[in-house]
Amino acid sequence: MSTFHIRLGWGPTGNVFWASESTCHCLAKLCTIILFIQAMNFLAAAQNSTSGLQLHIRDKEVVVENGILQMTLSKPGGVVTGLQYNGVDNLLEVLNEAPNRGYWDLVWTAPGITRKKGAFDRIEGTNFSVIVETEDQIELSFTRMWDPSLEGKLVPLNIDIRFVMLRNSSGFYTYAIYEHLKEWPAFNLTNTRTVFKLRKEKFHYMAISDKRQRYMPLPDDRLQGRGQALAYPEAVLLVNPVEPQFKGEVDDKYLYSIENKDNRVHGWISTEPPVGFWQITPSHEFKSGGPFKQCLTSHVGPTTLAIFHSTHYSGAELIIEFKPSEPWKKVLGPIFIYLNSLVTEDDPLQQLWEDAKQQMETEVQSWPYDFPSSEDFLSSDQRGTVTGRLLVRDGYISTEDIFGNGTLVGLAAPGDAGSWQLECKGYQFWTKANEKGFFSISGIRPGIYNVYAWVPGFVGDYRHDAEVTITPGCNVDVGTLVYEPPRSGPTFWEIGIPDRTAAEFYIPDPNPNHINKLYVNHTDRFRQYGLWERYAELYPYNDLVYTVGVNDYRKDIYFAQVTRKTGNNTYQGSTWQIRFTLDTVGKNNTYTLRIALATAHVSELQVRINDLEASNPLFSTGQIGNDNTIARHGIHGLYRLYSVDIPGAQLLEGNNTIFLTRALSISPFQGIMYDYIRLEGPASSNNESLGSSSWGYK
Repeated sequence: MSTFHIRLGWGPTGNVFWASESTCHCLAKLCTIILFIQAMNFLAAAQNSTSGLQLHIRDKEVVVENGILQMTLSKPGGVVTGLQYNGVDNLLEVLNEAPNRGYWDLVWTAPGITRKKGAFDRIEGTNFSVIVETEDQIELSFTRMWDPSLEGKLVPLNIDIRFVMLRNSSGFYTYAIYEHLKEWPAFNLTNTRTVFKLRKEKFHYMAISDKRQRYMPLPDDRLQGRGQALAYPEAVLLVNPVEPQFKGEVDDKYLYSIENKDNRVHGWISTEPPVGFWQITPSHEFKSGGPFKQCLTSHVGPTTLAIFHSTHYSGAELIIEFKPSEPWKKVLGPIFIYLNSLVTEDDPLQQLWEDAKQQMETEVQSWPYDFPSSEDFLSSDQRGTVTGRLLVRDGYISTEDIFGNGTLVGLAAPGDAGSWQLECKGYQFWTKANEKGFFSISGIRPGIYNVYAWVPGFVGDYRHDAEVTITPGCNVDVGTLVYEPPRSGPTFWEIGIPDRTAAEFYIPDPNPNHINKLYVNHTDRFRQYGLWERYAELYPYNDLVYTVGVNDYRKDIYFAQVTRKTGNNTYQGSTWQIRFTLDTVGKNNTYTLRIALATAHVSELQVRINDLEASNPLFSTGQIGNDNTIARHGIHGLYRLYSVDIPGAQLLEGNNTIFLTRALSISPFQGIMYDYIRLEGPASSNNESLGSSSWGYK
């Protein structure tokens, strides 16, 4: 079979690979499909847009159309009540009341008010205005202004929600500007998002990524008699679903969470007629918590979400607290709602998904957009660029600096190393360094930032000490940055992979009565309900014991150290053991235990050395974490790194044991997940005099 030389990419050094003739034919077919879909959308636009954009303003609604789609919004509320496209009179759920179809919302609290989840506010404007009306663009504004008479009743924010429709565009954009003025009272913001609820009789197929898409159950299946509530309120066992194929499955919206860095396009597909409804996020600069922050995407309804800020997988530490008289303004979005359709029935699911991904690439390349008319959204010429290179220096691994290949490098508000994962008020800008460690971040809003980084394979977080000031049009070269990860001495042994997750550890099969079929034989094995219960089944009487040099962490370290149920609503903690051997010990020296946690939820981790009965642990984290990752089927929450100094006098020549006790146990959802554990010897050129393991150094 012949082989072709193919060049991919449009940069100065495109990627090159060798492909078989059959592979090339498949690629050609895929490109043809995408071009065909785009051509059909373009032809539909050309046939229907002879009159260009149209705006109809009525007493209680506003209708905007471009010949491809028609959008109806409440006036002056700004709720999307109707979307007409491809012969369907309304893609949104017509069974819902009009305000419960397409909207922005938030959750907030005033200081001193104790609500479990805060006050829910489905945002509706009190004033409507047309910002732009030309043959190429219509931009609408729905505002709700705050004044002191509303204190305690509404969140103290001025809110301006915008909708934009462009000529010949198969979709629309939405963004918002939130503003808190200096003289206004304090408040806390827990969550804010956009929500679109689609027609349940049409949209049955959901797609989040290439490997995470499926036909979904109906919202009716969660009702009493069809669904059985499980231990966590969002989780329901489908016992008598409308479609029998879903019987025995668990439905839970948290099964479809995703990290910000991977959340570019997701949505739903109707097969009759073949129509896709997609939410495209061209940038993550306006999302809180950085690239690893996890958010919901979609769930039964069918519902699609754009989460701009939430406390999921992080807890109260990500509540945005505004002090009295603290000025603040932020632009959230725009995001793009993209609609596509087919005129053929040849694998519509795949075709519509591939076309949505192609449109996503177009939107990403167009960022920052040049059409939003708000002066608060900055165009490319009002932004700056930062370039540089990042190297890693660890003399116990290499005598030369190591290229920061795959490093995530970002700009966020000034703070401590790693503070970006808690930063929510400002903007963040991230990129991935190339194989030589070079990086370039463009489209940065003016302001003062620190440069942060996280390097796969190394513990800890990097922060460049010098602050970076961005001005319009600037190009700042920060030069070569060198990250020296925490290290006291040579590695005696290590467990896991420092990647900020617990994915490499043992993840059991789910209870066969509590499965989600999407994740059977899937790389994301952790996205199953009830895995916290499997630990006690595997270790019914004694806790986990891991012997370094004998056991394999991929098979013998459970992915989460959780509670064990001992009775009716009673639970107990657990103590894991790490056993290892030292040939010699430097009694006057200090050894270091590095413990990187991928997540924690209402737990205390205590460390003891060679004496489980010691009344006081050598080290304790104290109570940490409200990530709730275990219940929400995640593999990480907030990253935490601890360094424990071990006096050589507490170590033995021969066999040693580290006891890891996870205390505080009142619910099945408490626990921690380890990212990585490493024992380091003292720093010295003469290792043998200070202590060595029987299997040597690394």
